[in-house]
Amino acid sequence: MTGDAHDGSPERVLQALGLDLPEPPGAVGAYLPWQRLGCVVTTSFQLPWRGSALVATGLVGRDVTIEQAIAAARQCALNGLAQLRQAAGGDLKRVRLVRIDGHVGCTPGFADIPQVLDGASRLVNEVLGERGRHARTALGHVVMPLDVPVMLGFLAEVDES
Repeated sequence: MTGDAHDGSPERVLQALGLDLPEPPGAVGAYLPWQRLGCVVTTSFQLPWRGSALVATGLVGRDVTIEQAIAAARQCALNGLAQLRQAAGGDLKRVRLVRIDGHVGCTPGFADIPQVLDGASRLVNEVLGERGRHARTALGHVVMPLDVPVMLGFLAEVDES
């Protein structure tokens, strides 16, 4: 399944991929996991939580392989989709992704940041079809919150009709 090759049901795409959206992770500080203003939703940065555990910690290029970082980016994407589904009243079909802000914790000189973030971009594109196509930032840092290798922020539009 790629692009709009599915029937428009993000849940069916997730099922076909063998994936489930998690419960939207709660905030780990004094902030909201997402905020909605009219039809616009923004999320706080999504970390690679799976349940109550992080799927990886450390710097990409030293402690974390590119493959592990891609898996962490995919987990961040699932968490972001869960937040967006909640913000859209439980219906991902109402969501059109606008932008993903991607941050990778990595060693100085690590140049494969886009490759890591493509794991998340490909997943949301597949799940949301044409509504998943988005702009993206791709930044690298040597220090990240909770020592995570990847974090993603989402900006989306919710169809109010």
